[in-house]
Amino acid sequence: MVQLTNIGMKENRNMLGDYEVMSFVGTTDPERAKAFYGGVLGLKLVEDAWWAIIYEVGGRHLHIEKPPEKFTPVPFTALGWKVPDIGAIVEKLAKKGVKFERIAELQQDAAGIWTTPDGVGKVCWFKDPDGNLLSMTQFPK
Repeated sequence: MVQLTNIGMKENRNMLGDYEVMSFVGTTDPERAKAFYGGVLGLKLVEDAWWAIIYEVGGRHLHIEKPPEKFTPVPFTALGWKVPDIGAIVEKLAKKGVKFERIAELQQDAAGIWTTPDGVGKVCWFKDPDGNLLSMTQFPK
């Protein structure tokens, strides 16, 4: 009989929780994605590889994948940013042509910002050129 107690406990305790996460979304039009993520959102381009466009975002990497086949974006938020002043950023992005999503079940202000039921958090949603749903959230200070 093999005793499994403590086998691999050190490795399992730390697993992936101690490592940086990378994010991935897809695009069917890499040039349009570069114009949006780099030009409109202002992300720093790290590399435009044959398989993905890679940006640095908050010290992490975001890969805009170039899949060989058409894909359907997920029907929920794919990426989100924690921001200090959602109103100011929404205003800047709107001036660059970003359209903010309206969610039928939520009461949003004129800019498309929803205030959480506790009155302290604020969230808005918008899509990239491929239809990936993106969000920004302002948490209480």
